[in-house]
Amino acid sequence: MKKINKNRHIHRTWCIAALSFIAIPICAKLTVTKLTCNYQAGMAVTKGGARLGWQITSDKNNDRQTAYQILVKENVTNKKVFDSGRTKSDNSQLVDIPHLHYNKHGYKWQVRVWDADGKASEWSASQYIRVVPEKIDAKWIGAITRKDAKIPEGRYANSVFKKEDFKKKWADTDTLSTKSIIMRKEFSTGKKSIVDAVVYISGLGHYEMTINGKKVGDSEFAPLWSEYDKTVYYNVYDVTDYLNKGGNAINVLLGNGFFNVQRMNRYSKLQTSFGAPQLIMQMEINYSDGSRQTITSDTDWKYSLSPITFNSMYGGESYDATLEQAGCDMPGFNDRDWKSAVQVEGPKGTLCPQTAPPVKIMEYYGIKEWNKINADSLDAASKQTKRTVDPSVFVADMGQNLAGFPQITVTGKRGQKVTLLVAEKLTKQGVCDQRQTGRQHYYEYTLKGNGTETWHPRFSYYGFRYIQVEGAVLKGEGEPNPEGLPVIEDLKSCFIYNSAEEVSSFECSNPLFTQTHRLIERAERSNMQSVLTDCPHREKLGWLEQDHLCGPSLLYNYDMTTYVPKIIKDITDTQKADGMVPTTAPQYISFGNLFDDSPEWGSTLVILPFMYYDMYGDNTLIKENYQAMRGYVDYLTSRAEDGIVSHGLGDWYDYGPWRAGFSKNTPIPLVATAHYIFDLKLLTEAARMIGKDDDVKKYGALTDEVIEKFNKHFYKADSCKYGTGSQTSNALPLYLNLTGSNKKTVLNSLIENIKAHGNRLTTGDVGNRYLFRTLAENGYNELLYTMFNHYETPGYGFQLKHGATTLTEQWDPRQGSSWNHFMMGQIDEWLFKTLGGIDNKQGTHGMRHLLISPTLVGDLQYVKASTASLYGRISVDCNRTATTVEIPVGCDATVVLPNGDKHDVGSGTHTFKY
Repeated sequence: MKKINKNRHIHRTWCIAALSFIAIPICAKLTVTKLTCNYQAGMAVTKGGARLGWQITSDKNNDRQTAYQILVKENVTNKKVFDSGRTKSDNSQLVDIPHLHYNKHGYKWQVRVWDADGKASEWSASQYIRVVPEKIDAKWIGAITRKDAKIPEGRYANSVFKKEDFKKKWADTDTLSTKSIIMRKEFSTGKKSIVDAVVYISGLGHYEMTINGKKVGDSEFAPLWSEYDKTVYYNVYDVTDYLNKGGNAINVLLGNGFFNVQRMNRYSKLQTSFGAPQLIMQMEINYSDGSRQTITSDTDWKYSLSPITFNSMYGGESYDATLEQAGCDMPGFNDRDWKSAVQVEGPKGTLCPQTAPPVKIMEYYGIKEWNKINADSLDAASKQTKRTVDPSVFVADMGQNLAGFPQITVTGKRGQKVTLLVAEKLTKQGVCDQRQTGRQHYYEYTLKGNGTETWHPRFSYYGFRYIQVEGAVLKGEGEPNPEGLPVIEDLKSCFIYNSAEEVSSFECSNPLFTQTHRLIERAERSNMQSVLTDCPHREKLGWLEQDHLCGPSLLYNYDMTTYVPKIIKDITDTQKADGMVPTTAPQYISFGNLFDDSPEWGSTLVILPFMYYDMYGDNTLIKENYQAMRGYVDYLTSRAEDGIVSHGLGDWYDYGPWRAGFSKNTPIPLVATAHYIFDLKLLTEAARMIGKDDDVKKYGALTDEVIEKFNKHFYKADSCKYGTGSQTSNALPLYLNLTGSNKKTVLNSLIENIKAHGNRLTTGDVGNRYLFRTLAENGYNELLYTMFNHYETPGYGFQLKHGATTLTEQWDPRQGSSWNHFMMGQIDEWLFKTLGGIDNKQGTHGMRHLLISPTLVGDLQYVKASTASLYGRISVDCNRTATTVEIPVGCDATVVLPNGDKHDVGSGTHTFKY
């Protein structure tokens, strides 16, 4: 074995003779990058608490920070409010500074650091921090109050849509409450010179704001969804550059979102309304003479119906461009015919600044290929899709299944209409098939007819690969157009997802595993919206089990520092008074049956904060949510009989010769009780972490008691297995270390079961992770590789063979259901943690003290993997003859090579040959 340091190019055969020529001094340099406040880059928003972080790069190996100096000033005035002085510390993350108070202009901060030789870096660039006011001193306004709209209370599933009492309940609802509206306000800044301006805004369900005709921000579906009875998010924007001297106009377009899901006349999974579309806004403008102007939402605003004639999160959107009012978003518009805004009740939830990343249009896909549908197929296609398919129809394959909406650029005559349908798959006739994903969902655009027009929906999205176009022809494809239909100049898929930064990469010599990672990543991105949804079409709900079962994958792949706290907030907002955590959060729908309450889903509240702690070294979520976690464990205790919890969905979607669904291989009580034990163990650790000694004793004793009863109830000594002996039955107790002295025999039973099934899994949504981790942690990586190195079912290769571009809900995608779920993506953890070998050293948290131990199994010739800790990029490039690792400044690692050699390294790039 030979270690090669990339930064020292000293060739031994001539170094002595040529010493005078190579004795060039190397001047090491630390550079400070990526400043964050409360994990937010760019403009940071806070209520006053500020925890700072920064990353460091160096041009030499094993460099480190030995001290730092933080300087905080008022923005604009440059008045110094905090100076840490030179502080001896190697910490560059989770650095607390004194509480910042609300002020006019906000703050800016910067930092410099000292290296191991005592040399100071240059000062970093500054980051802007905006402390939000204690209260948004404005009114909620809209077009109609909830009371006048006669909107019923309650949250209803589509299972009740046909019931007469349900229809009667909603029959008298004023249809104005479903309409998209535009709200506007004009104001003048006079001749004063503007120093800065900031706006605080929430438009529910979603909004799009323009100032003087220019869209503010680049978010879609703002603000993020929430449990509106508990929390309502608002966004903060610096709008200094949007304002004019003199006249200004604010326009806010409002749509329904999940705040106002009314069924109307298209597909809907649920019906839950917290009120009609509404707005609250406060703008603060500071002038150079020291004065301030405040613009707030009030009844002096005006509103009009928007050109969006239909919008539903589930049903799609229709837009009539002939209804546009030119200039309404600019000062000087005549709004004489607009109506005065109505002060509305407002949501019940507390206004909070949104700190999690927004959803945006992140990628675009163009047409891969397209097909005209034969005229003799139209009748059958119409019957199959339960709608009349227009003879002009053509279908475009965009090549990638995704969450989003289409965007068209079109020319035509005023009043002509283009209809767009989208779907994951096609019928036999070649048209979009929404049967399994919620129909009817479609988009309509009516042209204004004044040249080239570009449009995409604002307040609805869907999961799709294909776009069906009716009422138009495609430019440049030689289509006859005797009817003078609109011409599609350009057609795109807009891929929308949460803009949390992707920080990972994975590649190996086996294309199947590389493509598997891609399947999972595309599915995760599709379902990374305001919440982690189950699918981007039929439900769009925040089913919780995947958040922890695929949690490590999410944490390896993305910067989840502000996203996970938002998920936990959704859960605690949704938690019931008795401690129960519903299966979905926010809970926009109550199924009223076993789908409401399952321990494997609710346990996300307890498990995910510990995963967050492992990745980021931040135990805040554990400390702040301890009471909620304890409440959930106490709830499970109340449901247990003789220590056994028996309710829930169990190992949902386990595999066998049936269409997946309810667990068939593994007893539900075994799975539920195992998660109860998992929660008890973590709660006991949480109590120890925050110094609650009485709870440590109480829940520690209860853990031991329940483990004993679990083993007594489920372990079968005669066959050395648990429960039915299924893979989940044995993997769960093995993973949780419940087997005691029986570990070896139970492990043997597990391996025998896998081999008896032809080296294939029988686990489901829940059991997968525990099976994969149990095999990996006990040295059965060759077996795990064999289990997935094929193109049969169950396996990811089978999905790839059938054209999937995102992870499908069923192992056999032909059996219907969704083609865009990430719940079966647990293998991604193995790709990064085991094949890539990126992990914490045992007993450490935060990916700062690393264990790098890549694994080449089977016929793998190389594996390349990277992720990022708070301190920066971590990468591994391992092949059969060499391993190269990259460790960020502030971290260290023990590198275990495939031949077993170990090396302790600091930051930088290190290559080892063997």
